[in-house]
Amino acid sequence: MANAIRNCFLLASLVIVFAPSLAGAAQYNVLNYGAKPDGRTDSTKAFLAAWTQACGSISRSTLYVPPGRYFLRNVQFSGPCKNNAILVRIDGSLLAPTDYRVIGNAANWISFQHVDGVTVSGGILDGHGSGLWDCKQSGKNCPSGATTLGVSNSQNIVISGLHSLNSQMFHIVVNGCHNVRIQGVKITASGNSPNTDGIHVQLSSGVTILNSKIGTGDDCVSVGAGTTNLWIENVVCGPGHGISIGSLGKDLVEPGVQNVTVKTVTFIGTQNGLRIKTWGRPSNGFVRNVLFQHAVMTKVQNPIVIDQNYCPDNKNCPGQSSGVKISGVTYQDIHGTSATQVAVKFDCSKRSPCTGIKMENVRLTYMNQPAGASCNNADGTASGFIQPSSCL
Repeated sequence: MANAIRNCFLLASLVIVFAPSLAGAAQYNVLNYGAKPDGRTDSTKAFLAAWTQACGSISRSTLYVPPGRYFLRNVQFSGPCKNNAILVRIDGSLLAPTDYRVIGNAANWISFQHVDGVTVSGGILDGHGSGLWDCKQSGKNCPSGATTLGVSNSQNIVISGLHSLNSQMFHIVVNGCHNVRIQGVKITASGNSPNTDGIHVQLSSGVTILNSKIGTGDDCVSVGAGTTNLWIENVVCGPGHGISIGSLGKDLVEPGVQNVTVKTVTFIGTQNGLRIKTWGRPSNGFVRNVLFQHAVMTKVQNPIVIDQNYCPDNKNCPGQSSGVKISGVTYQDIHGTSATQVAVKFDCSKRSPCTGIKMENVRLTYMNQPAGASCNNADGTASGFIQPSSCL
């Protein structure tokens, strides 16, 4: 399965890697449209004006952000464009308003919609989210917060070498997209920051996440409904809640998740490691053909988790079992240390038990002793060196 999925991603990557060079492209410098690199002057209109020219060019183009600090309100870069080779090169820092109320009710601070062949390269995106985090933790009535960078209904997208800092809510969201490559990004937020998922993918196919370091107050990577052919490799996660498929099954009718590979990942002091979570309520959703391979855990509270009784509000799913069907999940070469005695927790649904779970060469310890395992409604096999002893 892994080879087949990998071949799919290699083909997708070739489309991007061997796209026409952006060297010599028409360049639209935001300074020429009135942007001020002083960190105070609102440069939103200047960025949009530069985008209009880059998007309207019939040949490949570059929107260039020179070194400096640029203050932006929420900005939407929309297509379709007249060319499919636009480079957004950021050599400076983009700053969100420090008053969280200015963009707090917007879905996104910066967004790309209905575009094809856009590369976002470099730069720092500072969401200035700490004020909103404090508001939420105080129990006050607060806006939900803006995602720092949203990409929706687009294809052939590259996000490379970017640093997302202190997002109000999610850092990067990929929604309704095809063939997206996220590589060499750094995502940073406090371990206590609420709802600051690093990268969230949903309703998308052919997404690759490579060579990145993510530390947040929520999932480092979260995988939503309708995600297919997702490849995650060489990612360091911590602090955060791990890499999570879900939560799924909140709605009765929901597209499933399939063909997901997560390999060569490192978790440091996270709440979870590799997690699948679904709501404890009826749903036609599913998770299948998932490979978790080559993971290293360091003092992770819950290294391996399937939780099919997720119900954060404790009122919309009392006494119900998840309808999401989980099958064909493989854990291969997983090792390290657990911060809790029970390192493997498979709490599957009575309505739809987990099937086809495979554990191969898993070694997890707690305080220098073999960690424990707990299984409910889970069926599968274990082979190789298994520690803790398999409960399958």
